[in-house]
Order: sequence, then C-alpha cells, then structure tokens
Amino acid sequence: MLVERISDRLAKRWQAETSLLGEMCVHALVPSGKLFRPILLLESALAVGGDAEVVLPAAIGAECGHVASLVHDDIIDNDDLRRGRPSVQYKFGADNAIVTGDALIFDLFAGLAECRGTGARADRIVAALDVVARCGIDLCRGQSLEAELCERMDFDLGTYLTVVRLKTATLFKSACECGALLAGGDETMVRTLGAYAENLGCAFQIHDDVMSYTRKTGVMGKPDTSDIRNGRVTLPVILAYQTGTPDDRADITEMLVGDGDPAIRRDMLVTILDRTGALAAASGLAREYSENAIATVNGLPVTASRGRLCGFAQAAIDRDR
Repeated sequence: MLVERISDRLAKRWQAETSLLGEMCVHALVPSGKLFRPILLLESALAVGGDAEVVLPAAIGAECGHVASLVHDDIIDNDDLRRGRPSVQYKFGADNAIVTGDALIFDLFAGLAECRGTGARADRIVAALDVVARCGIDLCRGQSLEAELCERMDFDLGTYLTVVRLKTATLFKSACECGALLAGGDETMVRTLGAYAENLGCAFQIHDDVMSYTRKTGVMGKPDTSDIRNGRVTLPVILAYQTGTPDDRADITEMLVGDGDPAIRRDMLVTILDRTGALAAASGLAREYSENAIATVNGLPVTASRGRLCGFAQAAIDRDR
C-alpha cells in the first residue's frame, strides 16, 4: 500500500540524524498525518502512465514541505497542539521550530533531486523544481495576504479565495504537477492535473474552515479555538457578515477581536453562523469546487488512478478531520 510505504520512509527519513534537529524533525513527521499531498503526487504519476517508484522520493519530499508549512503555521498562530500532541514550537520553542521548518523545506528539494537516481529525467526534475519554488513563493504570498485580511478585518470573498488558492491549493497543485512531470506526462496532462488540484485544494480548505465551527472538540488534533484566537476571517464568517444584520456584523467583529474566553466567543459565533445559513452556504461552495475537480480530472484517460483522484475530491468534503 502506498500509504504504508510513505509512512515507513518518513519514519526513517531523519532517524540517522542523532542531533536535536533530527529529534525535532522526527517529532514533526511522525506519526504522519493524512499524507494527502504525497499520495496525490503518486496518483498523478500513475494517472499519466508513469511508475510510482520513480517519483516516490518526490512524494516523501512533498510531505516534508507540507509539514514544514505546518511547523511554521504553529509558530505564527501560537498553537500548542498539532496532530493531537505538542506542536514543535510548543515542545522545543519557536526558534528551534523555525529551524525545523527550514530543514524540512530543504529536504523537500532533496527529495526531488533523489528522483534522478530512480529514473526521472534531469530536465523533468528541473521543471519540478521550478514548480515547487513557485509554490513556495505563492505560499508566502498567501500567508502575508491572510495576515492583512485579519489585521484589517476584511470580509471580502474574493480576497479570501485568493488566500485559499495561494496558501492551500498551491500545495495540492504542486504535488500533482510534480508527479505528472516526473512521470513523463505531457503538457496537457500536467495542466489538467494542476487545474484538478487547485479545485481540490479550495474544496479541502473551505471544508476545513467549516469544520472549525462544526466539529466535535478535539477531533482535529489541534486547538478548536485557533481561528477565533487569531481573528481569522474564513468563508463561514465572511458569508455570515455579508448576509447578517448590522448587529450580527458588530457581534462577528467583536467575536474575532475581543478579549474574552475564546471557547465562549467561538460558541457565540457558531450561533450566528447557523442562524444566517453561512455554514451551509460555505459547504455548498466546497461541494462546487469538489465537483469541478472531478469534472476536470475526468479529462484524463480512464485509469484506476483517475478513479482514485475523483474519490479524493469527494473525500475532501466528506471527512470529519
């Protein structure tokens, strides 16, 4: 099974490094999460007729890059939990967490380079490196824009969707495009998988934002009040703000910037989100992106991998964590 192979490789990736850095990287990577991005990379390679063995090092690298972004996110958000246990910044301190995230970013590029030894063409590796570099810059743009969004309490839907594309969808897109490139996919296949992944990433993030207000406490393995504590303007909040009464808007702003107990503020905000229909509307938009992803990937030749990619698009909005 692909998941087991990826998990095993990740567990061993930093074990030989006996320093504090190795300990921190292992803590960040193990136990692994959903492994969505490396699996997307492998399935994209298979969908264009490639060999999973050729791109496996890149898949490991993709997870390292994703985890690096989570390590840095936890510093920015001052979150003490990740995957149900202490975050790197909480256990080792913010300074060490920065170094851990940086090391994992470089390990992402190392994974791509290792594909030369598994049979990928050099020019394809260079193209994949370009994709990843652009993805990293977009990710930083998205983080910066999100900070602006929260700072000025901007309830603009277009700005929010731009943040989602830059912060989340770009990682999905990078994984799929790299898998297709390294496996020898043609330009049309790479473009199709990139478009699929962008829609998938938007569906995934919007569903995440909905779950922040609908899931049971503790299910996600990270703080349930993170969005409230950080004044994060997400889709349900935007839709409630746009459709609510003037009093609702004032209350929403107060819930995001107030100093009271985050858990109480979250519960009060959930009441507004329910009453305005914002949660249902946000879920509807996530479903649209999921359906667009499925329609896009169906442009590829019929394979088992194409079917699984369609399944991922549905799973992105059906999951509870």
